Amino acid sequence: MRDFTDSELERYSRHIILEDVGIEGQEKICDAKVLVIGAGGLGSPVALYLAAAGVGTIGIADGDVVDLSNLQRQVIHTTADVGTPKVESAKNKMLAINPALTVNTHHKMLFADNILGVIQPYDFVIDGTDNFATKFLVNDACVLAGKPFSHGGILRFAGQTMSVKPRQSACYACVFGQPPPPGLVPTCSSAGILGAVAGMLGAIQAAEALKFITGSGAPLYDQLLSFDAKTMNFRKVPLKRNPNCRVCGADGVKALRDYEQVVCEVKNAKNS
Repeated sequence: MRDFTDSELERYSRHIILEDVGIEGQEKICDAKVLVIGAGGLGSPVALYLAAAGVGTIGIADGDVVDLSNLQRQVIHTTADVGTPKVESAKNKMLAINPALTVNTHHKMLFADNILGVIQPYDFVIDGTDNFATKFLVNDACVLAGKPFSHGGILRFAGQTMSVKPRQSACYACVFGQPPPPGLVPTCSSAGILGAVAGMLGAIQAAEALKFITGSGAPLYDQLLSFDAKTMNFRKVPLKRNPNCRVCGADGVKALRDYEQVVCEVKNAKNS
């Protein structure tokens, strides 16, 4: 049993009094390692909530720097951070919330030749990226490495998310097949995004990670949760793993490849 200090017991008291978390669950949280891919609209609230929860080791991967246009939704960054690598800006805020954390920064774009080395040390991965090429690559890498992960996508007023337990639940490729052709799906820069939508979905993804770590509740396996913030309608679409999936099926992915980079986010799920 972890020997929590008095200040830690006070910090995490609202978790500890939860019947489904308790002191044992908080100990699991403090011992966990979670990787957040993308320090933008989704990664910002995810990183803040994981830091506040006390996740002991948090990795954050992003090759970009903070831009003024990011600040409308990427709440972990401030005006003073413009021009700073997003991973460094995020790390500073996370440690300001909880100095006891270990925050690993990966200031790089992820490709087929480096992603497995980045995800390997972590227990759970959160995909907070904004393009299909990286989303499919994250899915393939997590399936190949056996790493559970949370997918998230946002556009305009809409968000969607699902969690994946490799080779046991439906993966991203089971549901969406292949990346869409160039120009088929609009981008946030061309179609826009309500900033608060990123916070809504990021908080859900953080909750999925904490549920996985503590073993409480039911993660969004074999379910696609989507919402429309204009109407506040939420719905769950049941999913089924495809036994012939090109990624997680019996003859699925054996090696990684890079996909054509087409910036986009939310796409309608195929019927399952």
